[in-house]
Amino acid sequence: MLAILGAFAGHWATPLGAPAGIAGFQDPIGAKGCVALTFACAFLETGPWSDAYAKEPGNYGDPCDFANIFGITGEKMDEMKTKELSNGRLAMMATIGMCVQEGVFGEKFSDLPAQLGF
Repeated sequence: MLAILGAFAGHWATPLGAPAGIAGFQDPIGAKGCVALTFACAFLETGPWSDAYAKEPGNYGDPCDFANIFGITGEKMDEMKTKELSNGRLAMMATIGMCVQEGVFGEKFSDLPAQLGF
């Protein structure tokens, strides 16, 4: 879900002058950033976020202890997990749709003000 916010932020604040959107992957600076991001994700997936620490695959519990802070237990916790999965899947589909839009039509999906006429 944060990927969509990152896409919009990357449109207006591009680091090191790299282009926004899919064009950023074709730029030498963006390509190096993509390689660095891949290595960072690999480190996290094989190290601190490894499934060896999970109770079951993908279940890391409540790392920030929000359930105890807000008093969420039992059935309410299962309901919250289901909502999180549903909203996460919806956000992934939205991200895929935005990427396909840019690839097919050439419009930057993160240029929302221009698409709305501002």
